[in-house]
Amino acid sequence: MANQAQARGSAMDTVKLTVSALLVLVGIGAYHYYADYSQLYRVLGVLAVTGVAIAVASTTAQGRALWAFLQDARAEVRKMVWPTRAETVQTTLAVFVVVLIVAVFMWLMDMVLAWAVGHVIR
Repeated sequence: MANQAQARGSAMDTVKLTVSALLVLVGIGAYHYYADYSQLYRVLGVLAVTGVAIAVASTTAQGRALWAFLQDARAEVRKMVWPTRAETVQTTLAVFVVVLIVAVFMWLMDMVLAWAVGHVIR
């Protein structure tokens, strides 16, 4: 009996996910179908239909799992120690300096190789 209930739930989840995908496709199709209307209204319509599709998809097992994952990810982001502004500026400057050094080195190598190939060809 439990397997049948799970299979029915799984089948229902598949139906809900299919309905969600179809809603998004209908929203996109309606956006293009109503091309004569204001773009603001068309975008709002697509956003509304997408919101309904997300609401339908969130009632599935996969949707609940995704929501739990997003909540856990948000909690992990809060735990992170972000660099200070000074550290960010110092790191950015270090990257710029290294890029400049590598660019000059590559330019010099190009000049040397072009000179060498020029002498070989003559």
